[in-house]
Amino acid sequence: MLGIESSCDETAAAIVCDDKTILANLVASQMDMHAEYGGVVPEVAARAHLDVIDQVIDGALENAGLSITQIDGVAATGGPGLIGGVLVGTVTAKAIAVARGIPYFAVNHLEGHALSGRLSDDVSFPYLLLLVSGGHTQLLAVHGAGQYERYGTTMDDAAGEAFDKGAKIMGLGYPGGPAIEKCAKDGNPKAIQLPRPLRGAAHCHFSFSGLKTAFAQRHAQLGGKSDAITDLAASLQAAIADCLADRTKQAMQRFAASHGPATLVIAGGVAANATIFAQLEKEALKAGFGISVPPGHLCTDNAAMIAWAALERREAPDKLDFAPLPRWPLDPNAAPPPGQGVRS
Repeated sequence: MLGIESSCDETAAAIVCDDKTILANLVASQMDMHAEYGGVVPEVAARAHLDVIDQVIDGALENAGLSITQIDGVAATGGPGLIGGVLVGTVTAKAIAVARGIPYFAVNHLEGHALSGRLSDDVSFPYLLLLVSGGHTQLLAVHGAGQYERYGTTMDDAAGEAFDKGAKIMGLGYPGGPAIEKCAKDGNPKAIQLPRPLRGAAHCHFSFSGLKTAFAQRHAQLGGKSDAITDLAASLQAAIADCLADRTKQAMQRFAASHGPATLVIAGGVAANATIFAQLEKEALKAGFGISVPPGHLCTDNAAMIAWAALERREAPDKLDFAPLPRWPLDPNAAPPPGQGVRS
């Protein structure tokens, strides 16, 4: 399966076999292009995808030692994401499918993350998923490919957005997560008092906007002093980790009540944060859950997870009239979270 990912600021192509062998997994990053803006600019991203997608696919084929005639199917992210980039990947995949007479698969980007634990660790269904990335923070029970039950989602901002905003306020650059993690190593996580929104709530939803606001206020009160930056970074990271661990603890209790303890899979770019992983691992062990985190190259946006998600349903390709979706929930029947802006 040839996989293509272009939903945000990474142009990626991968070739994956149905025995889970990854023959190639290439990523062309646009990070430097967007760093000066402090975030991804959709128009810039779309043009960059268009400029490099052919070279990235050719590079993946070369790395795998294959020609395009040896590909049995082609998959591309069909959403959610920045629609310009999603269109580039979708049109390219459809063109290959038509030219070669092979099946085409439109893959939900979130499902790529959701199933990445099965590609790397062979996790069995059902399992609990914490999907935590720049744009998404969700807790879901994964019953099978295409079968998701959402327990909780963010009521405002994602955890990754809180990291990006905090890093921007402190002048640490973009992307914020790795920058804050590096800065926090020399800081005291208890030095700056910050709120833990929704801690102890009976549901599984998240809220990070109040934490972002409180952090900005504390930074302003400290006058941007350079000697306080490491403590600010460590305190923000600790607050985000506490929030994720507390909400995941609630989700594990709910999951175990129906299915018994199973595996907690943590996927998405934020999953690479060592402090967050340590907090979640502690809670998982207490609850009797195993824990699985795909390797870093499968946590950030990549095409191997897109190819694997298509292989999970290889007998059910999509029609060529599929239209890209800027929004595409994994659980379309999920009830909306309670009133917005709830803080504690």
